[in-house]
Amino acid sequence: MPAEAAESVKSVFPQLEALLPHVQKPIQYVGGELNSTVKDWDSCDVRWALMYPDAYEVGLPNQGVMILYEVLNEQDGVLAERTYSVWPDLEALMREHRVPQFTVDSHRPVRAFDVFGLSFSTELGYTNMLAALDLAGIPLEARDRTDDDPIVMAGGHAAFNPEPIADFIDCAIIGDGEQAVLEVTRIIRAWKEEGRPGGREELLLRLAKTGGVYVPGFYDVEYLPDGRIARVVPNRSGVPWRVSKHTVMDLDEWPYPKQPLVPLAETVHERMSVEIFRGCTRGCRFCQAGMITRPVRERSITGIGEMVDKGLKATGFEEVGLLSLSSADHSEIGDIAKGLADRYEEDKIGLSLPSTRVDAFNIDLANELTRNGRRSGLTFAPEGGSERIRKVINKMVSEDDLIRTVATAYGNGWRQVKLYFMCGLPTETDDDVLQIADMATRVIAKGREVSGSNDIRCTVSIGGFVPKPHTPFQWAPQLSAEETDERLAKLRDKIRGDKKYGRSIGFRYHDGKPGIVEGLLSRGDRRTGAVIRAVYDDGGRFDGWREHFSYDRWMRCAEKALAPFGVDVDWYTTRERTYEEVLPWDHLDSGLDKDWLWEDWQDALDETEVEDCRWTPCFDCGVCPQMDTSIQIGPTGKKLLPLTVKNAGPVPSGHAH
Repeated sequence: MPAEAAESVKSVFPQLEALLPHVQKPIQYVGGELNSTVKDWDSCDVRWALMYPDAYEVGLPNQGVMILYEVLNEQDGVLAERTYSVWPDLEALMREHRVPQFTVDSHRPVRAFDVFGLSFSTELGYTNMLAALDLAGIPLEARDRTDDDPIVMAGGHAAFNPEPIADFIDCAIIGDGEQAVLEVTRIIRAWKEEGRPGGREELLLRLAKTGGVYVPGFYDVEYLPDGRIARVVPNRSGVPWRVSKHTVMDLDEWPYPKQPLVPLAETVHERMSVEIFRGCTRGCRFCQAGMITRPVRERSITGIGEMVDKGLKATGFEEVGLLSLSSADHSEIGDIAKGLADRYEEDKIGLSLPSTRVDAFNIDLANELTRNGRRSGLTFAPEGGSERIRKVINKMVSEDDLIRTVATAYGNGWRQVKLYFMCGLPTETDDDVLQIADMATRVIAKGREVSGSNDIRCTVSIGGFVPKPHTPFQWAPQLSAEETDERLAKLRDKIRGDKKYGRSIGFRYHDGKPGIVEGLLSRGDRRTGAVIRAVYDDGGRFDGWREHFSYDRWMRCAEKALAPFGVDVDWYTTRERTYEEVLPWDHLDSGLDKDWLWEDWQDALDETEVEDCRWTPCFDCGVCPQMDTSIQIGPTGKKLLPLTVKNAGPVPSGHAH
């Protein structure tokens, strides 16, 4: 960790400013956003640089980084600043003029901070991490770092299998970050106050001994002759065999962000977002987010109301996003939507839900959501085209449910519906996918019938399925890129060939190639780190962006990097795993019982559905007893009162469990 010499932490803005006229969208690098925080460097003793490893326009609205930024900056003696990936045009100039990776808040070099924390919601950000480390002057490999380098820490959903980046990070935190970053801060502060005994190694050991911070360097991986993992073993005493995830209980005690950041440049989401609950127990077998964030913890209706009120005053946004994995499942969603629509009717504040479950949609809710905003399209996610495949993935929605729902929507004046599906699900056949076309034509036919109009649209959007760690599908084979593309071509031809309805159906899909790279990285082990490094050295950046992604580069680098280990891309992606196999992430405890996941995988193959444990008895997934947590849901029975006096103080919040 850097020595605190004042000269090392001067702002690099004077050097940066000269480069900005020569790059696209220079405003994304200048900082100074509404509600950003700049603290005095010398009055703080623990300093965090937080990164969402993507462009500013994607990174700034990220809730996770925004929450941690605020939680840390509220602490005395702690500062947190943000940094994002720089586009290739600026990267080239920074290398030429020796300008290091900087924070946008005060343009300090990232290497001067104590912790460099990266939040990964997708594995395709790994090459961007290497670019940032290199620009910062931090050695790419953890083993080459000295006491003058920050601790490089990974978080976010992809950190639930950090093995592919094990060589490049010092540690990872899995699960919720709010309490975890405060604990890490406390440990760093104590170590610094004691005069940094034992250097970097000792600090990492103290973090590892908490049982909630994973330090890959303290574990050795042994392999079997056929390439599978034999075991993962701690190589220091006092380091736990398994590392546990963090779970924040009682979201009302963590009402962040209180002062959401308002971007200077255009970003992907121009709205204020409030997370209305965390976790999901619908049990969709493909959904990593639902599995790793269990149990369900609802924010109370009064807690939500207070956050919306403060957030709107702090930002001036005109739309509120009610975020969660399935927002219409909040036990009081109707009252929340109505209460907010009533409260902000005069101000014309719109409300939005990310996407709605077919069976949770009702017209009253939809009308409340659009009362003050614009009536845009509705998005539903049946995920699978046939009844059979929906049983396999545990998405308990029938085609009749969907048709009933869209009939209601079209009958009430909506004109556009977007349907989201996946291709390449376990056991899927061509027929399962071709049934998507039948569903879309039924939707259009019903829409024309109930609205008496022909200007009805339905957009079918398809993503490739990628098996993820800590889900029942973690053992499943992935469909190859070629088969995915063939299957989607057949579907496209069927939709286009429909003379009566084809023109009313929009068709958007991703080809199968990015999914194979994502599959390699999501279920990879430490050996795949060599692939990431090779791709980075070959110029790979911004792999989540179609125009920057190169499948050929990934395949070329993977072939070379994996050859010495006797495995290849297919071994990681299209190969089915057995129950006996040690998976690269088995020593990271998401709370889910491995036997329960395996049984759920067998249920999927038998096309057996499982209910939601919010409303039925427990299915023993293991999370609540193992993590000492419990489901927290309403109803609280409270209503959102109008704010009596405009812009008066906040309504006191009631706590309910």
